[in-house]
Amino acid sequence: MSGSELDALLGRIRVVKYKMVLMVCYGAGLRISEAVGLRVSDIDRARKVLIVRQGKGLKDRFTLLPERLYQELRAYWKEDKLRGELLFPGENEGAPVSPQTIGTALREAVLNSGLLKKATPHTMRHCFATHLLELGVDIRVIQELLGHKSIKTTMRYLHMSTRHLQRVKSPLDTLGTPEGAPLG
Repeated sequence: MSGSELDALLGRIRVVKYKMVLMVCYGAGLRISEAVGLRVSDIDRARKVLIVRQGKGLKDRFTLLPERLYQELRAYWKEDKLRGELLFPGENEGAPVSPQTIGTALREAVLNSGLLKKATPHTMRHCFATHLLELGVDIRVIQELLGHKSIKTTMRYLHMSTRHLQRVKSPLDTLGTPEGAPLG
């Protein structure tokens, strides 16, 4: 999914809490189970990171806390006047919002948007990885942010857009030019 498609889709999520969960999945590369389980104390504003506790494989890790996400989370927190530890509380006291509820909200947004692509909460994580790669972030950094043990797992997440591929210049086109000097 392109950035503009993703932005438009997020704009169609009607319930602010559900939109925020999906923004966390995309903005920080979290799995849906990791996003709904976030606690207020997992936000480290000073270091600009989110702490993912007991993620897949029961490992803790740090990931990005984008400024836009932080600002929107603050507004959400103030607007909903939330109390307690959970960032995204569910209907039952002490339990987070259900991942299935988030999935249903996303499916409704896809239908209402006219988008012809399939999108699930996990799609947000795939977009995070792909968009970082397109922005020039090293794949090892992406691997760490996603919490993968193996680079092979990270490679499955990366879907190159044709636009990104079109920007790549073949080494053949650089031979005999100043740009090709590093090639010898």
